[in-house]
Amino acid sequence: MQDQDKLSVVIITYNEEKNIARCLDSIKDMADEIVILDSGSTDKTKEIADNYAKVKFYTHPFDGHIQQKNRAKNLATYNWVLSLDADETLDETLKNNIAQIKGKWDKEGYYMNRLTNYCGHWIRHSNWYPDKKLRLWNRHKGEWKGINPHDKFEMHDGDKVTGYMKGNILHYSYYTLDDHYRQVEYFTTIIAKAYIEKNIRSYWWNLIINPVTKFINHYILHLGFLDGTAGWHIARISAYATYLKYKKILRLKKNIKKAHQHPKQNFS
Repeated sequence: MQDQDKLSVVIITYNEEKNIARCLDSIKDMADEIVILDSGSTDKTKEIADNYAKVKFYTHPFDGHIQQKNRAKNLATYNWVLSLDADETLDETLKNNIAQIKGKWDKEGYYMNRLTNYCGHWIRHSNWYPDKKLRLWNRHKGEWKGINPHDKFEMHDGDKVTGYMKGNILHYSYYTLDDHYRQVEYFTTIIAKAYIEKNIRSYWWNLIINPVTKFINHYILHLGFLDGTAGWHIARISAYATYLKYKKILRLKKNIKKAHQHPKQNFS
């Protein structure tokens, strides 16, 4: 197989000892190389990854999900890249379809569905499925964009010929509700700062309207109630995350306004 037909799998990591082996086992046979860009893990992530022959392990300080994923993309040797998170694997249908198309690429990129496991339950509603992702592409034809931490790969203008591949990325998201709450705290801090940096408007009524809308969207409009207890938790924690995001945005805006109104005096 010529180099232009080979496949690089790219993964960013930070303290992923719980997930990385499952991810690597899923793609080790189809990948011609596996690029891992780590953000300074202090657990056994590197030790586990070093057991896989095709892994090329790099490190770089974390400066944002979008920035790190673009950096990892550019470390790939081959043009064709499958991008995964460390807590993701491929089901058999998707693995077989990638194997069949490999070396016979007829699109610039390929979408696929992502199926999430939440606290031991596969979520097929709640606006979490099919969760279509553009994850397999020619790395010269697009880049990661979005607002941190919510990254998405976008094709360049003129290079938007994409296809769809059957099968699922299996996403092992949260093992416990505490995991979900910790991620909410972490992500809302990042996104609040990103909103301020991009000067995206937000108002006090977002604290009320947006969380209620988020709950209705997940639990009723997208049939989250059919996911049972897991669907209830997803809807209510997602609503809480929306409230917390706007609370942090408004707090930052208030602090910035106060700083501008009362600049520190320089008595030197």
